Amino acid sequence: MIVAVHQPQYLPWLGYFDKMAKADIFCYLDNVQYKKNEWQNRNRIKTAQGWQWLTVPVSYRFPQKINQVGINRTTAWGKKHLQAFDTNYGRAPFYSRYKEMVRSIILSAPEGLSALNIALTEALRRALGIETRTVVASELPPLREDPTDRLIDICRCFGADTYLAGEGGANYMDVARFEKNGLRVAVQHYDHPVYPQLFGAFVSHLSVIDLLFNCGPGSAAVIGKGV
Repeated sequence: MIVAVHQPQYLPWLGYFDKMAKADIFCYLDNVQYKKNEWQNRNRIKTAQGWQWLTVPVSYRFPQKINQVGINRTTAWGKKHLQAFDTNYGRAPFYSRYKEMVRSIILSAPEGLSALNIALTEALRRALGIETRTVVASELPPLREDPTDRLIDICRCFGADTYLAGEGGANYMDVARFEKNGLRVAVQHYDHPVYPQLFGAFVSHLSVIDLLFNCGPGSAAVIGKGV
C-alpha cells in the first residue's frame, strides 16, 4: 500500500498528478500552515507572450492553515481566469471538451481556497482517468504536528507500507524514523515530458490544464512518460 501526501494546489502541474497516479491513496494535506507566494493559490498557463500567472486572491492572516484561508471576493478573479482560458486556449484542440468542467467549479467557487483547489483537482483527476483513492487530512483522526510524525500517522491510518515522497521530501523528513516504523520511503523522480502546445517553443512546468486542453484523452499517457 503506497500513500502520497501533498498540499492542495491551484490547478497543479503534471508532476502532482504523476505522484497521485503512482499511489494507492493520495492525501490532501490541508491542515498545515499556508505559504504565501507558492502554488497553493496560483499557477501558470501559456500565452502568445510566454507563460503567465493565474492567481486566486486570498484573505489570509498568519499563521492560518490552508483550510482556514478564504478567497477574497472583492475582485472578479474567476471571470478573469476564465477569460484567460478563452483567450489563450480557445483554439486548443480539446478546449471545448473540458472548459465547462473548469468553468463550473470556478464560477461556483466555495468560500475556502482549500475546497476550491480540491474540487478542481478532483475534477482534473477524473478527467485524466486517475482512479487513486483521495482523502483529506483534516478529516482523519488527529495527527501529530511534527512533519515526519504527521506523515507517519497518515500512513498508519491506511496500513501503508510505503510513503511516496516528492524529490524535495528528503529535505524535511527523517527517513530513519519512517524505517523504524516499518515504512519504506520511495522518492518520485519526474522528468517533465514534452507535448504539443500552442504559441511556439515548448514551455514546461505549467498547470496540467495546458496539457489537457492541448492533448485531451491522451494527457494521461503524456504524464506517464515523465519517469
